[in-house]
Amino acid sequence: MGFIRYALECTFTHLMNSNKTSPINATAVSHDPPMNSNNKIPKIITTQLKTCTTLKHLESIFSYMIKNNLHQNCFLLNQLISSCTTFHQTGLAEFAFSQSKQPNVFVYNAMIRGHVLWSSEIKALELYMEMLRVGVSVTTYTYSSLIKACTIGSARGFGEGVHCQISKSGFDSNFFVQTPLIEFYSSFDRIVDARKVFDEMSERDAFAWTSMVSGLVRVGDVFGARALFDEMPVRNIASWNSMLAGYARLGDVVSASALFDEMPERDSITWTSMITCYSQNKQFREAIEVFEDMRIAGVSCDAVTMASVISACAHIGALEIGRDMHVYAMRNGFKLDVFIGSALVDMYAKCGSIENSLVVFFKLQEKNLFCWNAIIEGLGMHGYGERALEMFKMMEVERVKPNGVTFVGVLTACTHAGLVEEGRRCFTSMIHHYSVAPGIEHYGCMVDLLGRAGMLEEALELIESMVVEPNAIIWGALLSGCKIHRNLEIAELALKKLMNSEPGNSGYYALLINTYAEANQWGEVARVRATMKEHGVEKKCPGSSLVEIAGMVHEFAASDNCHPMHSEIRALLIVLNEKLKLAKGSTELW
Repeated sequence: MGFIRYALECTFTHLMNSNKTSPINATAVSHDPPMNSNNKIPKIITTQLKTCTTLKHLESIFSYMIKNNLHQNCFLLNQLISSCTTFHQTGLAEFAFSQSKQPNVFVYNAMIRGHVLWSSEIKALELYMEMLRVGVSVTTYTYSSLIKACTIGSARGFGEGVHCQISKSGFDSNFFVQTPLIEFYSSFDRIVDARKVFDEMSERDAFAWTSMVSGLVRVGDVFGARALFDEMPVRNIASWNSMLAGYARLGDVVSASALFDEMPERDSITWTSMITCYSQNKQFREAIEVFEDMRIAGVSCDAVTMASVISACAHIGALEIGRDMHVYAMRNGFKLDVFIGSALVDMYAKCGSIENSLVVFFKLQEKNLFCWNAIIEGLGMHGYGERALEMFKMMEVERVKPNGVTFVGVLTACTHAGLVEEGRRCFTSMIHHYSVAPGIEHYGCMVDLLGRAGMLEEALELIESMVVEPNAIIWGALLSGCKIHRNLEIAELALKKLMNSEPGNSGYYALLINTYAEANQWGEVARVRATMKEHGVEKKCPGSSLVEIAGMVHEFAASDNCHPMHSEIRALLIVLNEKLKLAKGSTELW
C-alpha cells in the first residue's frame, strides 16, 4: 500500500507540472440528451433511481439504460452511481463507469465519492489523475472528496499536492474544501496548518468548528480546545463529545463530569465516553451508575460500552451486576465476540466464578490474545496453576503468540500453585523462545515464586542479575518471602532498599515488624516502630472491603463511620461478638 501511494504521488506531481493548459469546461464534454417536456424517459429513470429499494430493481434499471443507450447520459449515470453507493455495489458502479465514452466531472465526482465511502482511497486518487489526463475540469466537490480520501488513506504527500492545486484553482477560500483540509492536517498532528486554514475561513459552520476542536484535542491541547469550544456560536453534539473525550484522555474526571452534566443532549458516544472515563480512572462504581442512567434514558449501547461496564464490574467484584450485564447483552442481541467475551471471562474470574468464566471462554467461536490472557490469569488467580499451564499449551497449539501479559498470568499461576520448576521453565522460554524481554512485573513474579518456596538466596541472586533497576515491587516481594520463612537478615536488606525507594510506605515496615514479632524479637519490633515514628511514617490509607448486596456495592474502610447503616452494623457486630465469646469462651475479639 505504501509503494502504491508513493507511485501515485510521483505521478500526480508529474501531471501537475505537465498539465499547463486550462482544463476543458465540464459542460463542454456533456452529451446528455435534452431534458425537455417531450423527453419524459430520463425523468422517469431519475425518479426510479431515487426511490429504488432493492438491488434487483437497481440492476433492472441499469439494464434498461444500456438497452436504450441511456447509460451515455452523464446525468443519469451520475444518479446510477450514487444509487450504487447506497447499495455498496462497487462492481456495478465501476462497470457502468467503464461503459461511459466521455464521463463529465459530475460522473467522476460520484465515482470518487463512492470509492471514499467504499474505503478504496487509492482508486479515488487514481480517478483524479485520470481526470487530469483527459482534461476534465475539477469542482469543489471533487477536492472535498479527494482530501477525505487522503485523510483516510494517510496519503500525506498526495494531500499536500491537492492542497496546492486547490490554491492554484482559486478554491482555497471555499467553505466545502476548507473543512476537510482542517481534518486532513489534524489527522497528521499538523495543528498549526489546520489552524491556519481555520483562521482563513470567511464563514464557518458547526462542522468546521468541531473539526478544529477535535484537532486540538487530538494533539493533547485540551485547554486550547476548550477556549475555542467556548467561542463556538452553535455547538453540536460532536463538539461536546470531542471535549468530553479530551478531558477523559487527560484523566480529568471532574471536568469531564461537569461537562457531561451541562450537555443539552447525549448520544451513545457521550454515554460511552463518560463510562470509559470513570473506568480508566478506577471509579468503577460511578461507571456502572452512568450505565444504569443510560439504560433509563433509553439510549442504545454498543459492544464497546458493554465491555467497559462488564470490566468495571470485574474490578469491584460485582458478580450480581456483572451477571445482569451478561443477560442484558444477550437479550439485546449482542454477539459474544472477542470484546464482550474477553470482558465476561475476566469479570467472572475476578468475581470468583471460574466455572462461568470457563463456560464463556469455550463458547467463544473466536478467541484473541485478550481472551486467552483473561482465562489464564483467572485460573492462576484461583490456584488452578496446572490448569492455567494446560491452557497456555492450548494457546500455543492454536498458534496464538503470547505477549508479556500472558507470561505475567502464567508466572502468577505458578506462584499461587507453588510450581517452581514450571515457573523457571516459563521464564526461560519467555526470554529465549518468544523473545519477550522481562519487565519488572515478570521479575516480581519470579521473586515472589522463589520467596514463597523459601529459595530466598536464589531470589536475591535473581534481583542482582536484573537488567532493569529493581523497584519497590521487587523488594516488597522479597520481604514477603522473608516474613513467611523468618529470614531476618535478608528482610533487613530488603527494608533498607525499600526505605530508599518508598520511605513513606507503612506496609513494608508492618511486614518487618510482623517478621520480628513472629521470631519473638520484641526489641527489634520497638526499634522499627521508633524508626517509623522518627521518619513520620504512618498508615494513611486504611484497608477497605467491597461487599455486593442486592445488586449494590458497599465499601467499608477501617475506622470509617460514613456508611448510612453504620450504627446498625456496629450494633450487630457487638451482638455477634458476644455470641462468639459465649461459644468459644474467648476474650474480647473487638
